[in-house]
Amino acid sequence: MRRKPNILITGTPGVGKSKLCEELIRNGLDMEWIEVGQVAKQCNCYSGYDEELECHILNEDKVLDELESRMEEGGKIIDYHGCDFFPERWFDVVFVLRTNNTLLYDRLEKRGYSTKKLQNNVECEIFQTLLEEAMESYDNNIVHELRNETYADMERNITQIGAWVNQWIKDNVHK
Repeated sequence: MRRKPNILITGTPGVGKSKLCEELIRNGLDMEWIEVGQVAKQCNCYSGYDEELECHILNEDKVLDELESRMEEGGKIIDYHGCDFFPERWFDVVFVLRTNNTLLYDRLEKRGYSTKKLQNNVECEIFQTLLEEAMESYDNNIVHELRNETYADMERNITQIGAWVNQWIKDNVHK
Protein backbone atom coordinates (compact mmCIF):
# COMPACT_ATOMS: atom_id res chain seq x y z
CA MET A 1 0.00 0.00 0.00
CA ARG A 2 1.44 3.34 -1.07
CA ARG A 3 1.40 6.04 1.57
CA LYS A 4 1.41 8.88 -0.96
CA PRO A 5 -0.13 9.34 -4.40
CA ASN A 6 1.63 9.65 -7.73
CA ILE A 7 0.86 12.77 -9.74
CA LEU A 8 1.44 13.57 -13.41
CA ILE A 9 1.82 17.22 -14.35
CA THR A 10 1.70 17.56 -18.11
CA GLY A 11 1.09 20.17 -20.79
CA THR A 12 2.66 21.87 -23.76
CA PRO A 13 6.28 23.04 -23.29
CA GLY A 14 6.21 26.51 -21.76
CA VAL A 15 2.97 26.23 -19.75
CA GLY A 16 4.88 26.22 -16.46
CA LYS A 17 5.09 22.54 -15.46
CA SER A 18 8.58 22.70 -13.99
CA LYS A 19 7.95 26.01 -12.24
CA LEU A 20 4.77 24.62 -10.68
CA CYS A 21 6.58 21.46 -9.54
CA GLU A 22 9.42 23.53 -8.12
CA GLU A 23 6.94 25.70 -6.21
CA LEU A 24 5.00 22.68 -4.93
CA ILE A 25 8.20 21.26 -3.41
CA ARG A 26 9.34 24.67 -2.14
CA ASN A 27 5.94 25.11 -0.47
CA GLY A 28 6.37 21.91 1.51
CA LEU A 29 4.70 19.21 -0.58
CA ASP A 30 6.69 16.21 0.65
CA MET A 31 6.98 14.33 -2.63
CA GLU A 32 9.75 13.56 -5.10
CA TRP A 33 9.72 15.67 -8.26
CA ILE A 34 10.91 13.75 -11.31
CA GLU A 35 11.59 15.67 -14.51
CA VAL A 36 11.40 13.07 -17.27
CA GLY A 37 13.68 15.15 -19.49
CA GLN A 38 16.37 15.01 -16.80
CA VAL A 39 15.94 11.25 -16.35
CA ALA A 40 16.29 10.81 -20.11
CA LYS A 41 19.45 12.90 -20.15
CA GLN A 42 21.03 11.19 -17.11
CA CYS A 43 20.24 7.66 -18.31
CA ASN A 44 20.66 8.30 -22.05
CA CYS A 45 17.07 7.33 -22.85
CA TYR A 46 17.20 8.55 -26.43
CA SER A 47 16.70 6.79 -29.72
CA GLY A 48 18.01 9.62 -31.90
CA TYR A 49 17.82 13.32 -32.62
CA ASP A 50 15.18 15.26 -34.57
CA GLU A 51 17.11 17.86 -36.59
CA GLU A 52 13.96 19.70 -37.69
CA LEU A 53 12.59 20.20 -34.17
CA GLU A 54 16.06 20.42 -32.62
CA CYS A 55 15.41 17.90 -29.87
CA HIS A 56 16.27 14.37 -28.81
CA ILE A 57 13.83 11.57 -29.58
CA LEU A 58 12.79 9.93 -26.33
CA ASN A 59 13.16 6.18 -25.99
CA GLU A 60 9.94 5.70 -24.04
CA ASP A 61 10.64 2.08 -23.10
CA LYS A 62 13.97 3.01 -21.52
CA VAL A 63 12.31 5.83 -19.54
CA LEU A 64 9.62 3.45 -18.30
CA ASP A 65 12.26 0.92 -17.26
CA GLU A 66 14.13 3.65 -15.36
CA LEU A 67 11.03 4.83 -13.50
CA GLU A 68 9.07 1.61 -12.85
CA SER A 69 10.40 0.72 -9.39
CA ARG A 70 10.38 4.33 -8.23
CA MET A 71 6.72 4.72 -9.17
CA GLU A 72 5.72 1.70 -7.09
CA GLU A 73 6.87 3.54 -3.94
CA GLY A 74 4.39 6.39 -4.47
CA GLY A 75 4.95 10.01 -3.59
CA LYS A 76 6.16 11.01 -7.06
CA ILE A 77 5.37 14.05 -9.16
CA ILE A 78 6.16 13.32 -12.79
CA ASP A 79 6.80 16.39 -14.95
CA TYR A 80 6.64 15.83 -18.72
CA HIS A 81 4.98 17.27 -21.80
CA GLY A 82 3.68 13.93 -23.03
CA CYS A 83 1.64 11.35 -21.20
CA ASP A 84 0.24 8.63 -23.44
CA PHE A 85 3.16 6.23 -22.94
CA PHE A 86 2.99 6.14 -19.14
CA PRO A 87 0.98 3.23 -17.68
CA GLU A 88 -2.40 4.33 -16.35
CA ARG A 89 -1.75 2.43 -13.11
CA TRP A 90 1.11 4.79 -12.25
CA PHE A 91 -1.04 7.85 -11.53
CA ASP A 92 -3.70 8.77 -9.03
CA VAL A 93 -4.27 12.16 -10.65
CA VAL A 94 -3.22 13.97 -13.82
CA PHE A 95 -3.03 17.76 -14.02
CA VAL A 96 -2.86 19.26 -17.51
CA LEU A 97 -1.57 22.83 -17.43
CA ARG A 98 -2.92 25.25 -20.01
CA THR A 99 -1.98 28.80 -20.89
CA ASN A 100 -2.92 31.61 -23.24
CA ASN A 101 -1.34 31.19 -26.69
CA THR A 102 0.17 34.68 -26.80
CA LEU A 103 1.77 34.17 -23.41
CA LEU A 104 2.99 30.72 -24.47
CA TYR A 105 4.48 32.16 -27.66
CA ASP A 106 6.38 34.78 -25.66
CA ARG A 107 7.69 32.20 -23.18
CA LEU A 108 8.92 29.89 -25.94
CA GLU A 109 10.43 32.75 -27.93
CA LYS A 110 12.44 33.72 -24.82
CA ARG A 111 13.75 30.15 -24.72
CA GLY A 112 15.09 30.62 -28.22
CA TYR A 113 12.84 28.06 -29.91
CA SER A 114 13.12 27.92 -33.70
CA THR A 115 10.15 29.20 -35.68
CA LYS A 116 9.08 25.65 -36.57
CA LYS A 117 9.35 24.38 -32.97
CA LEU A 118 7.58 27.46 -31.63
CA GLN A 119 4.74 27.11 -34.16
CA ASN A 120 4.33 23.37 -33.42
CA ASN A 121 4.06 23.97 -29.68
CA VAL A 122 1.61 26.87 -29.96
CA GLU A 123 -0.55 24.79 -32.32
CA CYS A 124 -0.38 21.93 -29.82
CA GLU A 125 -1.80 24.26 -27.18
CA ILE A 126 -4.44 25.75 -29.50
CA PHE A 127 -5.73 22.28 -30.41
CA GLN A 128 -5.60 21.04 -26.78
CA THR A 129 -3.44 18.14 -27.94
CA LEU A 130 -2.08 17.25 -24.52
CA LEU A 131 -5.41 17.64 -22.76
CA GLU A 132 -6.96 15.26 -25.28
CA GLU A 133 -4.02 12.88 -24.95
CA ALA A 134 -4.53 12.79 -21.17
CA MET A 135 -8.29 12.28 -21.53
CA GLU A 136 -7.69 9.37 -23.94
CA SER A 137 -4.94 7.81 -21.80
CA TYR A 138 -6.45 8.00 -18.30
CA ASP A 139 -9.80 7.72 -16.58
CA ASN A 140 -11.41 11.12 -17.11
CA ASN A 141 -12.23 11.32 -13.39
CA ILE A 142 -8.53 11.74 -12.59
CA VAL A 143 -7.69 14.28 -15.33
CA HIS A 144 -7.91 17.95 -14.37
CA GLU A 145 -7.23 21.00 -16.52
CA LEU A 146 -5.54 23.90 -14.72
CA ARG A 147 -4.95 27.41 -16.09
CA ASN A 148 -1.37 28.49 -15.42
CA GLU A 149 -0.88 32.00 -16.72
CA THR A 150 -0.41 34.29 -13.74
CA TYR A 151 1.10 34.26 -10.28
CA ALA A 152 -2.44 34.01 -8.88
CA ASP A 153 -3.05 30.92 -11.07
CA MET A 154 0.17 29.38 -9.77
CA GLU A 155 -0.84 30.02 -6.15
CA ARG A 156 -4.31 28.56 -6.74
CA ASN A 157 -2.79 25.49 -8.42
CA ILE A 158 -0.37 24.94 -5.54
CA THR A 159 -3.25 25.14 -3.06
CA GLN A 160 -5.49 22.87 -5.13
CA ILE A 161 -2.83 20.20 -5.65
CA GLY A 162 -1.80 20.32 -1.99
CA ALA A 163 -5.43 19.90 -0.91
CA TRP A 164 -5.88 17.04 -3.37
CA VAL A 165 -2.80 15.23 -1.97
CA ASN A 166 -3.98 15.70 1.62
CA GLN A 167 -7.43 14.34 0.74
CA TRP A 168 -5.88 11.35 -1.06
CA ILE A 169 -3.78 10.53 2.01
CA LYS A 170 -6.82 10.89 4.28
CA ASP A 171 -8.94 8.65 2.02
CA ASN A 172 -6.29 6.01 1.29
CA VAL A 173 -3.89 5.83 4.23
CA HIS A 174 -5.73 6.89 7.38
CA LYS A 175 -8.57 4.38 7.31
